[in-house]
Amino acid sequence: MKTTAAVLHEVGKPLEIEELDLAAPGDHEVQVRWTHTGLCHSDLHIQQGDMGAWLPIVLGHEGAGVVEEVGPGVTRVKPGDHFVASFLPTCGTCHWCSIGRQNLCDMGAYTMRGHLPSGNWPLSGKAGRYGAMCMVGAFSTYGVVHESSTVRIDSDIPLQVAALVGCGVPTGWGSAVNSADVRPGDTVVIYGIGGIGINAVQGAHLAGARHVIAVDPTVLKRDTAMSLGATHAVATAEEALELSKQLTRGVGATSAIITVGNVTTNVVDAAFEVISKSGTVVITALAPFKDKTITLSGTEAVLWRKTVRGSLFGDCNPTTDIPRLLDLYRDGQLKLDELLTRTYTLDQINEGYEHLLAGELVRGVIVHEH
Repeated sequence: MKTTAAVLHEVGKPLEIEELDLAAPGDHEVQVRWTHTGLCHSDLHIQQGDMGAWLPIVLGHEGAGVVEEVGPGVTRVKPGDHFVASFLPTCGTCHWCSIGRQNLCDMGAYTMRGHLPSGNWPLSGKAGRYGAMCMVGAFSTYGVVHESSTVRIDSDIPLQVAALVGCGVPTGWGSAVNSADVRPGDTVVIYGIGGIGINAVQGAHLAGARHVIAVDPTVLKRDTAMSLGATHAVATAEEALELSKQLTRGVGATSAIITVGNVTTNVVDAAFEVISKSGTVVITALAPFKDKTITLSGTEAVLWRKTVRGSLFGDCNPTTDIPRLLDLYRDGQLKLDELLTRTYTLDQINEGYEHLLAGELVRGVIVHEH
């Protein structure tokens, strides 16, 4: 069958809208109809060449939709099911899945290779074989994914908000709740209030933090943070440092979470300085793969027992935490509708990313037309 997709042919160039051929699903594969896809900064990291990937590639990894057809052996979903794509597949049987760390599933090794775990390349066109980002490729009207990339959800959940729980929501929320282990009474500083950072704000708030300090130069994002759980919002790291000292009688923040668009040594240094003795810095943001963005005093880490750690998918387990977060949304404890700044059609995708880079979006969503 045919599908319309946004394709990256060359690093640094805009995405191109193309009609592609889509193969039928093979063993343990699922044909899906994408309905909504979030505009995430991680796609920009591919477009800008920060992380290597097969080209040409259909971007988009934060998506939701409806199962159209299943191949032999599929057990996780059936035709007609609503689902959220997990940009990190979960096989359920590897070492990491078996110890409850699905975000480190060994099948993640395939995410930037373009093809599915079977070696199948479902997408093809004028340039030959086309890859799919994270084995998802949700900037397309239809797709074929491995069943390990699908999480079935209840049909009463609006798909435009369900899409956000494929990446930004669990990554941010889990960065606070799991990776930073925020506890009642904590002081938390969050650098960068985009689609991930705003959910770190929500996670810290739900975990009971006394002070949640949002740091972002953009008024829209600071205002959104204040409406979704932040107790304070400032424009600079310097302001956050001074404020955290004032609020804690000089002790400092319990944790700092870095969710900026591109992590730099400056923001890591600021986070390391803002935390207290025995504090934790959580790095969720990305940068060009080979960049050395952590240059800290090991002696300070030892003497003040400071910790710096990375966080992938918020240390969440997709098969359990995606439904869990949607239950929190249903109960009114987690705000998802409020995250959506603007919707776009697929042919407006480059405009959407221009808005993201300009700081005009908390989260933008592509609404696919069929």
